[in-house]
Amino acid sequence: MSYQVLARKWRPRSFREMVGQTHVLKALINALDNQRLHHAYLFTGTRGVGKTTIARIIAKCVNCETGITSTPCGTCSVCREIDEGRFVDLIEIDAASRTKVEDTRELLDNVQYAPSRGRFKVYLIDEVHMLSSHSFNALLKTLEEPPPYVKFILATTDPQKLPATILSRCLQFSLKNMTPERVVEHLSHVLSVENVPFEDDALWLLGRAADGSMRDAMSLTDQAIAFGEGKVLAADVRAMLGTLDHGQVYGVLQALLEGDARALLEAVRQLAEQGPDWSGVLAEMLNVLHRVAIAQALPEAVDNGQGDRERVLALAQALPAEDVQFYYQMGLIGRRDLPLAPDPRSGFEMVLLRMLAFRPADTPDAPRSTLKPVGISPATADSTRAVAAATAMPPVQAPVQVPVVEAPAPVAELPVAPALEPQPEPVVEPAPVVVAEAEIDLPWNDPPMAQAVVEPKPEPEPVVEAELVEAVQPEVPAPVAAPVVEAPPLDDDASYSPAGMERDDEPPLDEDYYEPELDPMGYSYLDELASETAPMAAEPEPVLLPAAQPATGLALQWLEMFPALPVSGMTGNIAANCTLMAAEGDNWLLHLDPGQGALFNATQQRRLNDALNQHLGRSINLVIELIQPEQETPAQAAARRRAERQRDAEASIHADPFIQQMIQQFGAVVRDDTIEPVDALVGQSE
Repeated sequence: MSYQVLARKWRPRSFREMVGQTHVLKALINALDNQRLHHAYLFTGTRGVGKTTIARIIAKCVNCETGITSTPCGTCSVCREIDEGRFVDLIEIDAASRTKVEDTRELLDNVQYAPSRGRFKVYLIDEVHMLSSHSFNALLKTLEEPPPYVKFILATTDPQKLPATILSRCLQFSLKNMTPERVVEHLSHVLSVENVPFEDDALWLLGRAADGSMRDAMSLTDQAIAFGEGKVLAADVRAMLGTLDHGQVYGVLQALLEGDARALLEAVRQLAEQGPDWSGVLAEMLNVLHRVAIAQALPEAVDNGQGDRERVLALAQALPAEDVQFYYQMGLIGRRDLPLAPDPRSGFEMVLLRMLAFRPADTPDAPRSTLKPVGISPATADSTRAVAAATAMPPVQAPVQVPVVEAPAPVAELPVAPALEPQPEPVVEPAPVVVAEAEIDLPWNDPPMAQAVVEPKPEPEPVVEAELVEAVQPEVPAPVAAPVVEAPPLDDDASYSPAGMERDDEPPLDEDYYEPELDPMGYSYLDELASETAPMAAEPEPVLLPAAQPATGLALQWLEMFPALPVSGMTGNIAANCTLMAAEGDNWLLHLDPGQGALFNATQQRRLNDALNQHLGRSINLVIELIQPEQETPAQAAARRRAERQRDAEASIHADPFIQQMIQQFGAVVRDDTIEPVDALVGQSE
């Protein structure tokens, strides 16, 4: 007797033997048991998932000599003839080879005849989407109202190509792809019955290579048995398929985890012996990293589709979450740039070396350098020229900074000293009056007056307009420091406008103002605080963050200790939002703002504990609880100090006599969002 391949030998002969497709089998079994049979069925799905098999089982169910049932006997003559493919009333048609309308008409001419042996005449049309449009049109009427003894079963792998008129006349069932777990389970059963030795890793390789098709899995198993001389071994299957050893990917990731460059290059050398597709190797690494990230977020969501669930969970415990995200992003970029490398292997090696060299700097095994104190950095200066002028002049006698003014009236109307030669009038566009820059070229001042940083002056005294003109005469070498004049009160949502004119709400041009640089720490609460304190309040009082009281006792010690801790990044952000609640010997308790809970994990707690050990010179046991701190945290203290400096700077600008002159004469508008504290400018110049 000739050998029968596994795919045919193990083809299911009843619904009980079917593997998977439970959603389809349930509907068919209930319909058969209740005698609610439709005249046309359409089965869709990829190759090898059971479309033709289910159609033949339906033919047995409706024609079995024991009656219409969902469990055919399998022993009667009808069941045996259907299993052997010689039942006269089961007409199987290959639509791919009979696409012409003449073939369809010949088929329909025989529909009117009653079945010869069975209860129903069943037409099984495989790959029905290959029929021509004329064939579909010829089939429509018969498919809609066939004789009571005719059943149509259509099967296709491409249902999008079927006309809507065909779809509307059929009950459509979509068959799913087989998961690797289900394929491995079935192959294990088949090989056990066939007495073929096998390895589990080999079955997982076959299950993934089948790509959802049970028939492909059985065919590959036949090939693996022949290749391995009666055995299904992982090494033989890997050599037969030409696939990558999945364990080598974990070897590469383990070398990255340990920071061992020698082991990393050795793993690449072993990979090169197999002549792999290096882009495919990177894709496999990204797939593993993706599953590791899922395991870190939700361990129970990790499937065993590749037979490595335990290794994924172990890697998720060993790799910090930020390292996983970094490696994944670096792998994506490296895969994109791989075609640009001189050769694929060198490009792959550079990707791994880049991962090794640029891993997060605060990991325990990475080289440490001196870190700057974590805190709220001073704001950046708007102009380097203003910084140079501020550092070159004494802090008390600093001349007042004169802003740029766009005036609707000609500048020639300003009082001019008679001893000076007339200067050409500047061209002024009729635009909204906005104070923007830190420098102005007055028509009577040649060369322009030197600019300086605005500083508050003690004990304000009134100044008259005549004195202001004398202060800028050429005979006076040094400008006179003008006292501060009280500025009129500002509303929260209003600014000064020219008399008789409403404020123009259109945004100014880009050159009229600058965009402040972001704080280097990048704390989210600073952005919120800046948006709250941007308008000039009527009574500038210090604004504390919600539920924060002045720090005392242990909380005050934490404020003083925090700038000296060697932490940065997310760990620094967490430390900045903590307060010290208890310190009994070597047992310390910190309360962390629950709003920062998304950034907090065991890795961050360990790094903060290590930083405290390094700072204190001894080992402590740190516990962090997600409880709203009752006293001020370092982040809240830094934000409060910054807000106070900002309000003082805004008040000083509004009280400046030159600013008042610009407002009174030209209707200028002060943009509070362009004002920077003086100490921020001086700190940057240093």
